[in-house]
Amino acid sequence: MKKILVIEENAQTRSLFSECLTAKGFHAIATENGTVGIQQLQKQLPDLIVCGVTRVGEFDGFGVLSAVRRNPTTAVIPFIFVTSRISRDDIRKGMELGADDYLTKPCTVKELL
Repeated sequence: MKKILVIEENAQTRSLFSECLTAKGFHAIATENGTVGIQQLQKQLPDLIVCGVTRVGEFDGFGVLSAVRRNPTTAVIPFIFVTSRISRDDIRKGMELGADDYLTKPCTVKELL
């Protein structure tokens, strides 16, 4: 079973993403902020990371992505931003840091999958 780490500050969105992924046969690991997400990343080594951008706690999504890409063990894990931050600067920054995709909210379950 593929593990997907979901880092999302909004509890309702986090729960929705987790439930949808679980219903499609994935093992969803849901965390509420970047700090906890990075801790879970080290413990779980997921197959994919889905992350918001908004800062909650020590890291925003860009900081999480930077930490993921700096670590040789996690650098190859695909990383997708799902966020309401839709400025060209934000999208460009995410892609320059190495994001594999950048989905904007609201997004459909089909888009997420």
